[in-house]
Amino acid sequence: MTQLGIILILLVRIYTWVLIARIIIEMIQSFSRQFNPPRWFMVVAEPLFVITDPPVKALRRLIPPLQMGGVALDVSVLVLFILLSILTRILQIVFFG
Repeated sequence: MTQLGIILILLVRIYTWVLIARIIIEMIQSFSRQFNPPRWFMVVAEPLFVITDPPVKALRRLIPPLQMGGVALDVSVLVLFILLSILTRILQIVFFG
């Protein structure tokens, strides 16, 4: 049972790191308009978006962007990050007390 807990926590943590990589890539793209990534970069980045897109898109349907003046702030990725942190803590409590 302990090994299952370790595997599940490891998977959630890996997914969290993939989500962080996605956040960094999106920030680079949004802050640098002339960003033209090399092909190898897109080959590496594409799986990150494929893995993280389903929950992010589902949360975007549930949570509308926050309007702050003329800017809309998408908080779906932040909410997913918080949910993953909560899930990690729940798994730690369930499997390790």
